[in-house]
Parts: sequence; structure tokens; C-alpha cells
Amino acid sequence: MTKAAPTMQRDGAFRKPVHFHLSSDRGWKQRFHLAWTDLREGMHLWRLIAVLGFLDIKLRYRGSALGPFWLTISMGVQVAAMAFIYADLFHTDIHSYLPFLSLSLIAWNYLNALVTDGCACFIESDTVIKGMRMPFTVHAARGIVRNTIILGHNIVIIIAVFAIMGIHQSLYSLMAVPAFALWLVDAFAFSLLFGALCARFRDVPQIISAVMQIAFFVTPVMWNSTILTGHRDALFLIRFNPFYYLFEILRAPLLGTPLTVTIWAWALIISGLLILFSWIAFARTRGRIAFWV
Repeated sequence: MTKAAPTMQRDGAFRKPVHFHLSSDRGWKQRFHLAWTDLREGMHLWRLIAVLGFLDIKLRYRGSALGPFWLTISMGVQVAAMAFIYADLFHTDIHSYLPFLSLSLIAWNYLNALVTDGCACFIESDTVIKGMRMPFTVHAARGIVRNTIILGHNIVIIIAVFAIMGIHQSLYSLMAVPAFALWLVDAFAFSLLFGALCARFRDVPQIISAVMQIAFFVTPVMWNSTILTGHRDALFLIRFNPFYYLFEILRAPLLGTPLTVTIWAWALIISGLLILFSWIAFARTRGRIAFWV
């Protein structure tokens, strides 16, 4: 006993006491404080988020020679096939339509992947959520990193198409940088909002999937918004379509088309509302996500 006591004291010096504070819900002030603590701790774990994102890619394409570049090849074939068909249907010059289509399809696939993975960010991480303490924001950001890596592989197609078709970039193209940053913030907010909602109501992912399919056809992805000029009844597809404003702020600078202040204003308004509702919902549902998954 005399020898064990110093050892226990020496080991105890390296152990930090762990305190758990259990209390009832004290209202919105406590909820926002816990949500902010979760966000701050998640930002400090950015290295872990990056590692998890890369690990998802490695596990998904384990044993494959080309890995994510299979998606690049399939996307390139799809763009090449659709470009010639739809350019003829829309009576558009292939030299201007091919860059438009390649950029639009790759951006839409990225957006659709962010939405789909955002809905399932907590459901897919149920084992981790139940097994260890980790900020929920880590699970929301993990899918964004994973899909951004895949986007990096598909950018090769855009670079090749722009080079072949002679689309030159200028300083105006740098406007796409803050637009892409806004996309990332929106994707993170969407994951926090709908990740919890889909964990509670398992029918919501199916509804979101159906909405995204409809939005693909009513959003100027395969067709240019200029073809609606003179059709007043069809202009509501653009005026009341939030995807159009988010698309234009990223696509217009890269294609060299003019971008109005109104489009940026609407994009910021849509993003602001999404972030606001997401923050309130995350503060309200954060303590229940572990029970829902």
C-alpha cells in the first residue's frame, strides 16, 4: 500500500478531472450557447474533418484503379453527348453551349450531392454519434469536404472544355470565389437544418429528392435563361427560383456574362434566410439528434 500510493498520486497528476453538468432546459439562451460551443469545437477539429472526407473517398473507391476519376470520365461522356443534341434542339452554337453545359452540369451535380448528403449527414453517422462525444458540426462538414474533393476531379472537364473552346478568363472571373464560398456556407447551413429534420422524419429525404429532380428541369441548367425573353408567363421559373440566383453568381463570372447587383442581392437574401433558420433549428434540435438517429 505504501508503494501504490505514490504511483496513484503520480498518475493522477496527469489526469484531468472530467465534470458533467446536468440540468434541465433553461431556454433559448442556453440553446444558442450550446450551439455556438458545438460550432466552435467543430471548427477546431478542421483537420479531423478533412481526414474523414478523404477517408470517405478512399473507402468508396477502394480497389479501383482510377478512383473518383471514373466519375470524371462518365461526366465527360455525358457532357459531350448532351452538348451536340441540345445545341441542335435549342438552335445554339456548340462553341458557346458546350462551356455553358459543362459548367452547369458539374455545378448542379455538386449542388445535388451537397443537398443529398446534407439530408443524411446525421443518419449516416449514427454509430459515431451514439458511440462517442463529437460536435455535430463535424458530421455536417464531413459531407461537404467529400463532395468538394469529387468536384475537384470534375473541374478537369471544365478546364479542358474552356481550353478547347477558347474561353478566356479575366479578373472578372474572381467573382466566382466569393460565390463558391457562399455555396459552402449555404451547404453547411442546409446540412444542420435538414440533417436534423431528416433524422426526425425519415420521409423528408424522399421529398427533397423529388424537389431536386423538379428543380433540375425548371432551373437554367441545360437551357439558357435568355430563351424565356418575351415569355412573361414563363419568367416566374426564374423570378421565384432560388437555385437560379445561386447558380448565376457562380456561373456568370466564369462564362464572362454580365451579373447584375439584383442577382447578388437575392442570392445574399436567400442565403441569409437559410442561415438564420438553420441556426435557430440547430439550437432547438441539437440535444435531440442523438435520440433521433
